[in-house]
Amino acid sequence: MRTNWWAPGLLCLTAFIFIFFQDSPFNKNSGYSIVSANYELMNQIQRNVILERMYVDGEVSQETVKETIASMEALRAKYSEWQLIHMDDKKIVFRMKMDDISPLLKANGYFGITEEGVLTIFNGRPQKTNIIQSFFQIDIGRLESKTCEELKKGIPIKTKENFVEVLETFKTYSKGDQVELQSAGGITACYL
Repeated sequence: MRTNWWAPGLLCLTAFIFIFFQDSPFNKNSGYSIVSANYELMNQIQRNVILERMYVDGEVSQETVKETIASMEALRAKYSEWQLIHMDDKKIVFRMKMDDISPLLKANGYFGITEEGVLTIFNGRPQKTNIIQSFFQIDIGRLESKTCEELKKGIPIKTKENFVEVLETFKTYSKGDQVELQSAGGITACYL
């Protein structure tokens, strides 16, 4: 009599195939197929996402992150508080307006005055080479000597409120401004 020695092996192989494919992507009943798996992978793209932060002092900082994007809806949801500025096949740019001064100004920003009498923000104490931003020309003849000396040495900028206060104060001394200030005396000319 002939024995079928391969029958038990076939039974084991059948059981293995059944168990293996039960929870695999090849099982049509699992709701997942090779086609849908490949489609999902093809639709996920990587892009550089640039996050721009615009501060009240005009500074813009940028942070670049690499994102794997499954859908634009998911990306917009992730950056819902940001404004989409630009998108192309290499990068996506989002912008947020910050209600604060930039970290650079907080760390090392000073208001000062140039030789031409322009109110300027400097990176560090006022010098010709470290200008960050210029605003308007001041009528230095109307400044008190103490105020003029403060501008020459540099007025540190530590908070948004301080930034706005200094700008508003010196706007009244702007050459373009037609505001007439009445003095109680004690004003001496400011010479640069």
